[in-house]
Amino acid sequence: MDATNVRTGYDSAELWCDNDGKRIYGVAYVPGADGPFPLVIFAHELGNTNNSGKKYAERLASEGIAVYAFDFCGGSPDSRSDGKTTEMSVMTEVSDLEAVLETSKTWSFADQARIVLMGGSQGGTVSAITAARHRDEVAGLVLLYPVFAISDEMHALFSSPEDVPEQTNLLGLIMVGRNYMTDFWDYDVYSEIGNFTKPVLILQGDSDHVVSLPYTERAVSVYRDARLFVLPGAGHGFNGDSLDEAMERIFTYLRENGILI
Repeated sequence: MDATNVRTGYDSAELWCDNDGKRIYGVAYVPGADGPFPLVIFAHELGNTNNSGKKYAERLASEGIAVYAFDFCGGSPDSRSDGKTTEMSVMTEVSDLEAVLETSKTWSFADQARIVLMGGSQGGTVSAITAARHRDEVAGLVLLYPVFAISDEMHALFSSPEDVPEQTNLLGLIMVGRNYMTDFWDYDVYSEIGNFTKPVLILQGDSDHVVSLPYTERAVSVYRDARLFVLPGAGHGFNGDSLDEAMERIFTYLRENGILI
């Protein structure tokens, strides 16, 4: 590790992964003690980068949990990973996360029996799908204001896949390609995510104007074991008091499920 935070006792370093020839950039936060450690893989929101996971990573690493926060390929104009935003979709991001999960098997600091996927917004959706497809490899799942309405929102924008243009300025946030819509058009996220049968923690703010609570509550209903906490005053993202509460819930979840010992 090439940079040490003495105050909190963790090291951080750039760490690259590969997904079929595309390079994935990320930052590993590793406790400054003897490992291996539980590993949280953080998946960022649409249009964001690994930086959105830093505030979680710093707190987790200071308590003995390694974190890898990475940039999705084409996940943001500011991404340091390969790929264009017009090549990205939820399913390409699932592929990226799968590649990171596979690469983590080579990291000596990571305890393969205690890997947790954690994602925010679209990254939460990606984490939920990936956990369902790799349930034997994933010990826990933490979803922060996950977006499960993506397919419905696409159908509200376009009447059919044939009507989807080559490029769309999505939410005035990011330019996406046609495959962003077509890759997810007929996909029923609820039919798959429930295949992950281990405990799931879901956190959402009561002032979130991006994620509608009924979509999240439906997700809770399809999981075998899921707990939803609605944080008062929090919007689509956690800061200040809501971040403190979120971290308290996350640490409790990790301890109750034997991930943080």
